[in-house]
Amino acid sequence: MNEHEVYPNAPVVLVALEVRHPTSDPLTPSESRAIKKLLSDQLPIERPGQQMSVQVMPGVANPAAMTTEYFPRFINRETTLSVSIRKEAVVIEASRYPGWEEFRALALRALDARMQIAPIDGVERVGIRYIDEIRAPDYGEVDWADWIHPSLLGPDVSIADLPINQWQGVGIYGSQPGNMLVLRYGPREGFAVDPSSDLRRVKTAEGGLFFLMDVDSFWTPDGPIPEYNRDFLLSTCNDLHAPVRALFEDMITDRLRDEVLRDNG
Repeated sequence: MNEHEVYPNAPVVLVALEVRHPTSDPLTPSESRAIKKLLSDQLPIERPGQQMSVQVMPGVANPAAMTTEYFPRFINRETTLSVSIRKEAVVIEASRYPGWEEFRALALRALDARMQIAPIDGVERVGIRYIDEIRAPDYGEVDWADWIHPSLLGPDVSIADLPINQWQGVGIYGSQPGNMLVLRYGPREGFAVDPSSDLRRVKTAEGGLFFLMDVDSFWTPDGPIPEYNRDFLLSTCNDLHAPVRALFEDMITDRLRDEVLRDNG
């Protein structure tokens, strides 16, 4: 296994990098236009983004309220890359992953634009997320032991004559504050990422059974919220990315590499 190998049929369906910061005012129309101009050669399309959240308010008649944040989102013409400028985060997403160096370069470029036009007050969290849908070839009934490391194959406990066919697992690496990695995994039906989402899905599939690998590698500060520092952010992103590929390779079998990931068909 070559850790720098680019698989022609890699299972990644979404990659996201988020830099979370203290709440800022929404961008003004002129600020939004200025950021768009700085990114327009790569992300020329602007679409309104929105994020809904539930706020719990104990002690009142209506204990929860739904709020919606609207923000500018800049997208490439193929609708496979986007940058969202939210009041608490800058988020870079890709449904067609261009590789780490190119993806990281886009993230830094988006943050440079944010800092030039409407600077943030600090960095509260940096996170990189990879969502993989591993789909076995259509050989009939799927035996995940052929494709996935045995440690991820659920409890080895039988119940009468009922075989286990679904399970959910979570592994947490590291401890806060500092760098942490959370792995969520297990067999699923359908899709890990909604096919009707704003970014175009480039991994063709008709749903059905897949094995989820959802990796969230993130950093939080130990102590006061630091000011934004480009060199520190670059180093942090590289540190967060480093274990992701190694973990993925440890979770799959050689058969998956040879018969699925390296398959150009």
